[in-house]
Amino acid sequence: MAFEVVSSARQEKEVQVSPLKMSVRTGLIFGGIVIYFAFVGILTMFNTRWIIVDVLSLGHALLVVIAGGLGLFVANKTSGQEFWSRVMQGAGAGAVAGGVASVLVLVLAQFKLRFIFVQLKPQLMKMLTYGQDAVPGSILLIVGGAILGALGVILYLMRPTWRRPLVAGLSAVCFAGLFQELIQNLVRAFPTVWDLFYTWDGQHLRGAILIFSIAFLGMALWGWRRESIKAGFGRLPQGQQKTVRYSGITFGLLLLVLFPLFAGNFIGQVFMTVGLFTLMGMGLNLEIGLAGLLDLGFVAFFAVGAYTTGLLTADSPHALMNVSYWVAVPIAVFLSICVGVLFGVPVLKVRGDYLAVATLGLGEIVRVLVLSDAAGGLLAGAQGILDIPRPWIGNYEFDSPVSLFYLTLVFSCLAAYIAYSLENSRLGRAWTAIRDDEDVAQALGINLINVKLLAYGLGAAFAGLAGSIFAVMLGSIFPHSFQLIISINVLALIIVGGMGSLPGVAVGALALIGLPELLREFGEYRFLFYGLVIVIMMRLKPEGLWPSAARKREMMVDEENRAAIEAELGGASASSAETK
Repeated sequence: MAFEVVSSARQEKEVQVSPLKMSVRTGLIFGGIVIYFAFVGILTMFNTRWIIVDVLSLGHALLVVIAGGLGLFVANKTSGQEFWSRVMQGAGAGAVAGGVASVLVLVLAQFKLRFIFVQLKPQLMKMLTYGQDAVPGSILLIVGGAILGALGVILYLMRPTWRRPLVAGLSAVCFAGLFQELIQNLVRAFPTVWDLFYTWDGQHLRGAILIFSIAFLGMALWGWRRESIKAGFGRLPQGQQKTVRYSGITFGLLLLVLFPLFAGNFIGQVFMTVGLFTLMGMGLNLEIGLAGLLDLGFVAFFAVGAYTTGLLTADSPHALMNVSYWVAVPIAVFLSICVGVLFGVPVLKVRGDYLAVATLGLGEIVRVLVLSDAAGGLLAGAQGILDIPRPWIGNYEFDSPVSLFYLTLVFSCLAAYIAYSLENSRLGRAWTAIRDDEDVAQALGINLINVKLLAYGLGAAFAGLAGSIFAVMLGSIFPHSFQLIISINVLALIIVGGMGSLPGVAVGALALIGLPELLREFGEYRFLFYGLVIVIMMRLKPEGLWPSAARKREMMVDEENRAAIEAELGGASASSAETK
């Protein structure tokens, strides 16, 4: 009863927040985000990259996105109010956010703070003021923030028939400017097309207008014809609907697979890296997504597969023998399974956060062992293992990133089939049971020791296979290639993609591994963006980008329970009001 009274009191307090206080609070939050980006150097570095040459930099685009997002946030929080009231609140919040940024401008104009905060460079001042002096630049920030905040609200309230084409056009322009190096490599074979959209410095204004127009008209046409297309699709027999869906999926996958052939070795290298992390993600997904066993030492299995392949195939004094890669791969996978089982034995009775710390320690043991003098005679220590040959099939050598990508793709498809079979097997159901509740699973007759060790061993097999490919990709292996951050990256892509979802693993790898590889100049901020993306995911889509069917059902049940609780609290609040 006390909980119900407190909840109803909080709801009444939220309703009573004045529009002015709401605008000021929101503006301060988003203005703080701008200040944070300025202090860590993101704005300065982003400002060196053009979206539209001599018109819009990536830094200014980030400021526009923050101010527009502020307007969207205000519009979402003020539902039920009048149109112009919401627009004014968005403008007020934007002005406050611009005022916070203008305070930074005025402080930088009066005080030299760079000896304390190294990222507060003169370029930052020039960027925030758009090349103006401090006072005019501050006024410009406040006015611009108010306009963009109001436009964000208007965009949110706009009819979908207009909002979707507009967002599609703006997104297409940003995409074409952000990934201009990739697109230029594809269209340079067609000089006329290249001149139409790009210069040597990047996307020019004429090309941006053309791209916006194409995307806007395409989305508008789709919105105009969407209902009739859906109605026509719904009239098809069930079998033909499945055929159309599968044909579309197959065509999309075929384009994705063939893309590196036309895009070149750089894209092949990026896709191969995504494939390696997808392999490791499928292995860790067995441990965490299905069995609920948090493992932060997963990189150790990756290292075992790489070192085993190097020791068996390299033309090096430290090599144990000189066998074919195809002989070394099953040995590397088998040894990874053995190490996985050995890792699982000491932590069989450990749960929760303690399990994460224990597996982290085991992973560090492997890294220290590789670097130690005791194993230096076998594993070469910090010198590493060199001259690892590329795989051969007959007279064909996998000597390019594109060819190695297709090798990785074949292994990934095989691993995905095995993971899918395990997930839908009796063992997979046992993993799910111990993830939900170990005590109940044991009471049902599940052997916790065998099931957990199988999870560690089979998950390690996937990582060992990825490590084997990694060794031949580089041609050499060193201990510093197997840091803790690899385990964190794999865990992050599983969270973003969707726990327990095989397609989610691939989507998470594309989002968290592929995109940073394409934007290497922003690599030092990769982990900051990882954390930001994960926080946003937990707030907006906690089940992941591509959740599993079981996770979707769990989320539906949670939503139903939450709705029931809110309805009960609403009834309690109404009854307490009547009592008053």
